Amino acid sequence: MTSTMSSSDVSTVHYNTIDVGDVDIFYREAGAKTSPVLLLLHGFPTSSNMFRTVIGRLAKSFRVIAPDYPGYGFSSMPDHKSFSYNFENMARIMLEFTEKLELSKYIVYLMDYGAPIGLRMALKSPNKIAGLIVQNGNAYEEGLRDFWIPMKKYWEDSSAENFKGLFLSDPAAAKWQYTEGVPDISLVDPSTWTLDQVGLDRLGNPEIQLDMLYDYRTNLPLYPEFQAFFRKYQPPTLIVWGKNDAVFPTEGAIPYKRDLPNAEIHLIDTGHFALETHGQEIASHIERFFFPRN
Repeated sequence: MTSTMSSSDVSTVHYNTIDVGDVDIFYREAGAKTSPVLLLLHGFPTSSNMFRTVIGRLAKSFRVIAPDYPGYGFSSMPDHKSFSYNFENMARIMLEFTEKLELSKYIVYLMDYGAPIGLRMALKSPNKIAGLIVQNGNAYEEGLRDFWIPMKKYWEDSSAENFKGLFLSDPAAAKWQYTEGVPDISLVDPSTWTLDQVGLDRLGNPEIQLDMLYDYRTNLPLYPEFQAFFRKYQPPTLIVWGKNDAVFPTEGAIPYKRDLPNAEIHLIDTGHFALETHGQEIASHIERFFFPRN
């Protein structure tokens, strides 16, 4: 369970595990219990490790909680034959996770897979959402461009031929996600994709990733519902987007303004994992946006 933290050590990160149903969920936590909650939802193929460089800083203003989904990072990895690796189940487990921690309201950071997971959570419990931070997380058809063409073919026809065209979990692909579109790759820590690859190489994990990738198609019919949530509830929204991302390009960032006219957008000169190169800049945007000075 969670550890007791004094006001003098709010920036100290604690590494905990809690049981949620039949799975153990690992999470990183820092910050005072009385601070606004910031829930960080990671992308593929990584884990809460993607937030490691900003948790301590953000903990000065927020109670920061960053979980690993089942099958990722240090959370349980049940066999995919007995556990449903899909976005609806991930959202359900993450909601149960927040309930276990008695989180009644939170700002949620949506990145990559974290976007449909977090937005599914928002549809189920809209009044718990205190704000959104969107970092290369898609909710609009315009954001699914060239990278997704072979994915869509596979969704329509899961033949062996279409399977060959998929972006899968090999070492070159993991590294590519971190370095593509980054002007200065010397800023990217190689332990990131190396650690991710360890997780991907676990026995049974490639099948888990394929299940998730195939299920991503179920997010698209929910885009109108996500957008309706934006229009109805108008959560304070900060968009910090790696503008050189080949997976979720900027065409996916701009449409948020249609439904969230007060959203603030920053297009950053980097790639998919923008925190690796611009973590402190993004942290500054978050602090200023949610705690503006008079």
